[in-house]
Amino acid sequence: MSALLEQVTTEVGRLLLPPQELAAGVETLRTLGLEPYLRQMPEQGGLALLPQALQQLAPGHDTTGLSDRLGLDTQASEVDLQREIWLALLATPLQQGFPSFAELAAAVRMRANIVRAARKTALAFHTREAERPAGLWTYARETGFTVQPGCSLIDALERATQPERSGRRYDFSCYRATEYVILLAIAQEACVHHPALFERLQLQSERRAVMSGRFHEVFLRELGSNEAPLPPAYYVPGDRVWFRNPDPASSDASGYEGSWVFYLGQGLFSNFWQRDRPFTLTSKCVEIHHWRDAVFIDAEGEPRIDEAQVAQQVQRTLGDAAATAVVLAQMLRLRDPAGQYLGGGCIDRTREGPRWVCAGSSDIRLPDA
Repeated sequence: MSALLEQVTTEVGRLLLPPQELAAGVETLRTLGLEPYLRQMPEQGGLALLPQALQQLAPGHDTTGLSDRLGLDTQASEVDLQREIWLALLATPLQQGFPSFAELAAAVRMRANIVRAARKTALAFHTREAERPAGLWTYARETGFTVQPGCSLIDALERATQPERSGRRYDFSCYRATEYVILLAIAQEACVHHPALFERLQLQSERRAVMSGRFHEVFLRELGSNEAPLPPAYYVPGDRVWFRNPDPASSDASGYEGSWVFYLGQGLFSNFWQRDRPFTLTSKCVEIHHWRDAVFIDAEGEPRIDEAQVAQQVQRTLGDAAATAVVLAQMLRLRDPAGQYLGGGCIDRTREGPRWVCAGSSDIRLPDA
């Protein structure tokens, strides 16, 4: 038995449910045709991949090739997207507990919402400007961008991020865009399955924007930790992912401290600037690596990045297998702690996804609603 197989067969990662609700999870997976890959642990209320399925579909918990190995097309098939989300969750290297099967099913639906919205999101890149569709949003320094009373939160979020809905692209950061996509996914789920929560989300969005660190506290659950990092290639469709820029000089350029993206499945990550050209893990790492080669100082004395030069360098490196391997050897390392540049790479130690949303178990606590 190989060392990898020995590792896989002793892993304790699983999805934990109340034992009486395990059957609902099994039935859902049977309906999706995934039961042959399923390991049931009724005594613990657990669901996971069979050890041999984990080794074949996500060796070392690398889920980036999962769709290819099963021939899934998650863009053309909603059912295939559901399958990839479920299989990636079942490949978890950790124990993930849910208070009910309804909450687990909601988590899967919200992840699918995130993937669909992230594919449609396109921004005009500007690190110093911010704008939203007129007539739907209002800005005040004290409250940030808020939705105008009487305007649908879902409609406002879609029009701010999806050019097909608004007719244009708006200026704001990739970080803020990830917040909008996540909030949209939660609102879409709540609108159908927890209307009282949706009403509170609407009211909160009319009163005060929940942003940045507060957004993380209110809406997100983090998997993994600095002390117990996730495997570098373990991603579930719908994950919010941070790729850090490990170069101290280029990271001083506004907007280039790193990159916030979503994992879309099929080995791809969102690209809000060129959404028809999503990143692979390789191309994302190579892009961030070459930010260091394109730094210049603007007329105001501020560091900037020449995107055209980055694109040239990326194309050159990706066309050279040996050069790509050298870049990946550094960039695929786990990132250093915040504020430190000790030779780490760009890979984060954690992933982020929405909190619970079901009536009776939701742990979203809105500060102004």
